[in-house]
Amino acid sequence: MLKDYEMVIGLEVHVELKTRTKIFCSCPTTFGAAPNTQCCPVCMGMPGTLPVLNRQVVDYAVKAGLATNCTIASYSKQDRKNYFYPDLPKAYQISQYDLPLCQHGWLDIETEAGSKRIGITRIHIEEDAGKLVHDAEKGTMVDCNRCGVPLIEIVSEPDIRSAEEAIAYLQKLRAAILYTGISDCRMQEGSLRCDVNLSVRRRGEEAFGTRTEMKNLNSFQFIQKAIEYEFRRQVEEIENGGEIEQETRRFDEKTGKTFSMRKKEDANDYRYFPDPDLAPIEVSAPHLEELRASIPELPDERKQKYMERYGLTAYDGEMLTGSVEMADYFEAVAAATPYPKQAANLILSEVFRLLPPDCQTPPVAPAHLAALVTLTGDGKINSSTCKKVLAVLWEQDQDPETYVEQHGLLQQSDPEVLRPVVEEVLKANPKSVSDYRSGKTAAAKALMGQIMARTGGKANPLVVQQLLEQALTVES
Repeated sequence: MLKDYEMVIGLEVHVELKTRTKIFCSCPTTFGAAPNTQCCPVCMGMPGTLPVLNRQVVDYAVKAGLATNCTIASYSKQDRKNYFYPDLPKAYQISQYDLPLCQHGWLDIETEAGSKRIGITRIHIEEDAGKLVHDAEKGTMVDCNRCGVPLIEIVSEPDIRSAEEAIAYLQKLRAAILYTGISDCRMQEGSLRCDVNLSVRRRGEEAFGTRTEMKNLNSFQFIQKAIEYEFRRQVEEIENGGEIEQETRRFDEKTGKTFSMRKKEDANDYRYFPDPDLAPIEVSAPHLEELRASIPELPDERKQKYMERYGLTAYDGEMLTGSVEMADYFEAVAAATPYPKQAANLILSEVFRLLPPDCQTPPVAPAHLAALVTLTGDGKINSSTCKKVLAVLWEQDQDPETYVEQHGLLQQSDPEVLRPVVEEVLKANPKSVSDYRSGKTAAAKALMGQIMARTGGKANPLVVQQLLEQALTVES
């Protein structure tokens, strides 16, 4: 049933900007402060107060636009978005409506299915709301520290067709933002959170279905699960003769299901109007070029360089450029070994496997990882030994060459030393030999494994394979 439908997804990503003070006042933005200790009459919306726009917020938003291939508006304005929630003391949020700061951008993503371009409708600046704290004994309380923390909202086009594409887009967007330095993008702290707009339609149809919005998801894992569940739910509802309602839904992390929160508001429900206390935003051409020049080499530029210089695939390049730290680390390793492609493979497989979540800095010095790659590339150790030594270096970083020599791990490649071992294994396993000669070539893998085991994993697999094939062929 699911194969007859496709999902249509657009994402709204909220990114907290890494400014020292809030968007319209001088209150600090430090995460984790005691409740209601970082707010003032301005961010609380008290009568008689006036907001003053933080210029750095505009600069950071422009950088985000440039990093996502947007057109930057030379003239934009700020609007009041009116709604009534307990965590919004002044009952409106200062945002941007019809004249956003950045528009018409895009990001290219890589999945196992290949490359795809995801459009970005707009990026606008706005202030964050407060936070509701639910307590079983005291009830629901309001922490206003987050009121007025500067945000950018990045709205994608409905170009995403799978959970995999959604995660690839979010990872690429997060990488681009991190490279610019305008946010720490710590999802666990709410610095990057996502609203998922999802609808379904039968494959081949052009018209969009009715969408639902899942709010404030702050984990790649939860986003994927929410998308997969909501897709199934909508398809089943349609197949059972029901209709999808436009609504806001909540994803329950414990059950993995989504639940209705409220009917979805339309733009006219917010009663947008230009904020009368704030002047329009003007970005001059010279200042725009200054900001453009301040942006470092971005993920796509690095990916292209890795593909051209080291022969990496687009997908591998995408993985290595997912964070500034990892890209810097790879480049340091690649510069110190004559086998940069093997370095990339080792990082993508073993280093990524060993890294804990939300960590992008391996405990092994780039020079030591490069030396380990060189040992493998030169044939002094095999891939199995390489993995074992890396595990040791992960716990206690040290020179791998010294460690390999001290522990007698150098690879044995001398055919005269390995030939007697091959002969012993063949004599001890006549059935496997017979199976191989009767056409069951898989038997060679078992023989190979025993030879490697007898040499403590130090035999050169290529030499062993040649000797094994020779012995099996000659004696047949």
